[in-house]
Amino acid sequence: MNVPASLPIIRLKSDRMPGHPWVWSAQVHKPESRIPPGSVVDVIDAKDRFVGRGFWNGHARIALRLLTGDAGESIDADWITARIDRAVTLRRELLQLDAVTDAWRVVHSEGDGLSGLIVDRYADILVIEYFAAGMWKFRDAIHAALLRQFPGARLYGFAESHVQKQESFDCRVNEAPTPVEVHEHGLRFHAAPGYGHKTGFFADQRENRRRFAELARGRRVLDLCCNAGGFAVHAMAGGAREAIGVDMDAGILEIARANAAANDLAIRFEQADIFEWLRQAVASGERYDAVILDPAKLTRDRTKVMDALKKYFAMNRLALDVIPPGGLLLTCSCTGLVSEADFLEMLRRVALNAGREIQILEVRGAGADHPVRTDVPESRYLKAVFCRVD
Repeated sequence: MNVPASLPIIRLKSDRMPGHPWVWSAQVHKPESRIPPGSVVDVIDAKDRFVGRGFWNGHARIALRLLTGDAGESIDADWITARIDRAVTLRRELLQLDAVTDAWRVVHSEGDGLSGLIVDRYADILVIEYFAAGMWKFRDAIHAALLRQFPGARLYGFAESHVQKQESFDCRVNEAPTPVEVHEHGLRFHAAPGYGHKTGFFADQRENRRRFAELARGRRVLDLCCNAGGFAVHAMAGGAREAIGVDMDAGILEIARANAAANDLAIRFEQADIFEWLRQAVASGERYDAVILDPAKLTRDRTKVMDALKKYFAMNRLALDVIPPGGLLLTCSCTGLVSEADFLEMLRRVALNAGREIQILEVRGAGADHPVRTDVPESRYLKAVFCRVD
């Protein structure tokens, strides 16, 4: 075992264990000398006891990202490689995802003990997203470890501009790879990392798409905020009577139409604001006995959570007006700051306001390739609530 080298020390203000891998700047004493963002540091508490080892960033709100509590464990290229190997083994050997799909999450940040790193696989493309200066510093080790697991893969790394500014690193994005076809439960989908619209494909809803298709067999399906049409495609392939997708984004609807065509499915996609579209559908007496509502993330700002819940309320309330008694509603939230409890409370108020009974059949999240550590509950960002409406 390599003996860890002497590292800069960061002292906590408290003698209590953080209980979370993130430590905020207000919880630590500012070091006497400057430590570059992304440096590996040792963390001690107010009584000089070893707490852990992780990434330091004095410019960010998350000042520390704790990676290990083992004083004998070095954070180096070998450590990165071992964690990535562990993440891939989980997905390939335990979850056996290669038998189901070639689009899956390879690394899920804190869920895999790699705070500040997300990796997604789309066939032979690996999309690497950096959220922390420390992970960016280890990019060569990350790339090497991934290519060892996925020989010949095309690597596409990026970091969103607000992350680079907050974390103080400069990630120059390479040219986006050419789009690729991916497969999920025997169906074909278009994925285009780096071309906007995220990728045109969200692997986190994989099992929820399949479950919805099972429930929607023989029903008339409405896919609201349909993005690339994944739910509608699965539903029609699973035996739905009819499917219509609605989204504001004309570009993503072209991908949705291509996905339907790739699977020889007749699905109508319409560009519209879902509020206006639903009001017109209600006015014309249209009814859909299986409805998906899967909007994009509504906020990253904790002060705007109530505004997000009000918007979820308005969407779901209007959606009920096109669902007949006995119909299905799958309502989703990928806004991590909105808790499951608050989302379910919103649904309770929707039912009360509409004078309808909503039976919750299942509450699901992202697939098992998005593991959640028990001490990072907020990383369970996706809520997918399967309901029967009377």
